[in-house]
Amino acid sequence: MSLNSKSFWKADRWFYWLTATAAVLGIFMAVNGSRLIAEEGVSIPSPALDERAAPETRSETAVLAGGCFWGVQGVFQHVKGVQSATSGYTGGKQQDAHYNVVGTGATGHAESVQIKFDPKTISYGKLLQIYFSVAHDPTSVNRQGPDSGTQYRSTIFPQTAEQAKIAEAYIAQLDGVHVFPAAIATTVEPGRTFYPAEDYHQNFLTLNPAYPYIAINDMPKIANLSKHFPENYRADPVLVAVAKSTN
Repeated sequence: MSLNSKSFWKADRWFYWLTATAAVLGIFMAVNGSRLIAEEGVSIPSPALDERAAPETRSETAVLAGGCFWGVQGVFQHVKGVQSATSGYTGGKQQDAHYNVVGTGATGHAESVQIKFDPKTISYGKLLQIYFSVAHDPTSVNRQGPDSGTQYRSTIFPQTAEQAKIAEAYIAQLDGVHVFPAAIATTVEPGRTFYPAEDYHQNFLTLNPAYPYIAINDMPKIANLSKHFPENYRADPVLVAVAKSTN
């Protein structure tokens, strides 16, 4: 092989190596885009429309879905003013509210978290700000990190007409200022019932911080909560009381 031929072969091999590397990187970004956004968190404005707590109101309920409920629950368990955050299923029928059934993606359920909170300490709008900023990637359709399917969709399940109004206004506000690289895919689905998940799913992040899925996909969300919302962050999570095993 001549020197010119050898040089051409090297250049040709270099070209194919770059092409292959770019293709692999493109696939990686497509699959892991949600996780990468979640790892960084996004600084976003507070909602222009929010509710005012009545003096006699001691507790309200919010239900949010944003991918695997382990991480979403973990985030809100570290938020001041949250009284409880319970993993569960919302959007489908009661008889289908079981992990293995929901996992088929055919039940209408989304893995979700029911958040009970003190509105005098934290508002519904602030919970939504945390949800959009650090709890998940709201631009991803039926996917969060490595998980895909309608059960992992980004959805707000308003418990009142006022919550629905606030959620819809906030989505429009955030889309209007283009704080995310794509349009928000979060749906607003009122009138749905929340069903608690199995006990072994509760407090999963706190009990298993070194579990590979948690360490890679969810622990960065806790760090981002502390970074972006230091005034709302609590170091000690509020945990769900679950029945102890009799085995």
